[in-house]
Amino acid sequence: MSTQPKREDLVAAPSRFPLREVLLFAALMLAVLGVYAAMGAAYSTRMLVEAACYAILALGLTIQWGYGGQFNAGVMGFVALGGFCAMLFSVPINDAFWGTELPGELGRVLLYAIAATLVVIGVTRLDRLGVPKTLRTVIAVVVGLILYLVVISLLREVTGEIESRAGFIGGFGLPAWVGWIVGGALAGGVGYFIGHICLGLRSDYLAIATLGIAEIIKAFLKNSDWLTRGTATVSPLPWPTPGPSEVGFTLARALYLSMTAVVIAVLFFLLHRAYHAPWGRMIRAIRDNEVAAAAMGKDINRRRLEIFVLGCILMGLGGGMLTSFNSLFDPNGYLPLNHTFLVLVMVILGGPGNNLGTIFGAVAVYIIWIMSGPMALWLMQLIVTFGEGAFGWDAPSNMDSRALQARVLVIGVLITAVLRFAPKGLLPEKIRHHD
Repeated sequence: MSTQPKREDLVAAPSRFPLREVLLFAALMLAVLGVYAAMGAAYSTRMLVEAACYAILALGLTIQWGYGGQFNAGVMGFVALGGFCAMLFSVPINDAFWGTELPGELGRVLLYAIAATLVVIGVTRLDRLGVPKTLRTVIAVVVGLILYLVVISLLREVTGEIESRAGFIGGFGLPAWVGWIVGGALAGGVGYFIGHICLGLRSDYLAIATLGIAEIIKAFLKNSDWLTRGTATVSPLPWPTPGPSEVGFTLARALYLSMTAVVIAVLFFLLHRAYHAPWGRMIRAIRDNEVAAAAMGKDINRRRLEIFVLGCILMGLGGGMLTSFNSLFDPNGYLPLNHTFLVLVMVILGGPGNNLGTIFGAVAVYIIWIMSGPMALWLMQLIVTFGEGAFGWDAPSNMDSRALQARVLVIGVLITAVLRFAPKGLLPEKIRHHD
């Protein structure tokens, strides 16, 4: 008996009314209205802006994981790069740095670093002149180590002067959106470099590699006081929209929310078109059966690199928008729990590969994440009030901090329930078959 599917079975099913989508988004809207009623307009609008920024991060991850099957455990690093660029380009110019000879000295050291890099690259090509590969490798390592020590010694002298005389180099005084664009480009450039090294690894090793690289990025930003002020933080960061001092907290946040909504709408439109274009079908074919796609003549490595870089660009963009909104750049504030695991939960809940589901998951998970603290505090106060009246309990003094710890518990229960009852997400990816 033939098991081949019939032609009519491969034809796309007629479009149905999106009942599940309507019900889920209606429930989400009711939850948002409930938060507004309970917490007030200013607090709730701030929460929605942050959720919108996280939606951009989640779209970047769903491109990599949902479209291309690449598990990126280093989202935090690309978010930090976007936040760094948002700070660097929007903070006012520091005359204590630019008005001295320090920029010239710093530029000279950076030119030395570029020259040293070119020398090392040239040494690695000595095998083309007949030098044995083993000897070439030894020479390259020795030359690279010597040049690194020389350059890092010169850099420490200059950066020490910058920190003692100017604090840090300051910013460029440009609009915040310039930093967002540059942040996306920088994250994409770093993703391109990482992709050449890591995309040949299996998924589990890729996750470990990206996690380690994210920690390296964070450590660099944290310890480069001359560039980022390190643990001293940089604030306030200007907004591209009117700030609270001009129009009030609620209206300012509403304007920022409108801007992020426009960005998400544009990204959703472009990603939707790309997903249903031949490029998107090719990416999914590589994800589902890499051997078959290679047999069809597809450039697997190039396409995987494209999808990884595209996801990194969105993470950098979202990180810049989130940092500008918080008006604070703090390298210590980038945490794997908040900026990697939480984004992963958003994608899992919404549905990897489904852009609409990803946006839903981002907003829903962030509401749960933020509101689980106040809800836990209210529940604890209710229990303590009952215990004081019935049993003479003494109220603990640190209920606020204990309530905040409920976030991790709630998210853990949520992800466990989703993986058990909806492993493909609440809005799973829809695979359409054509004639």
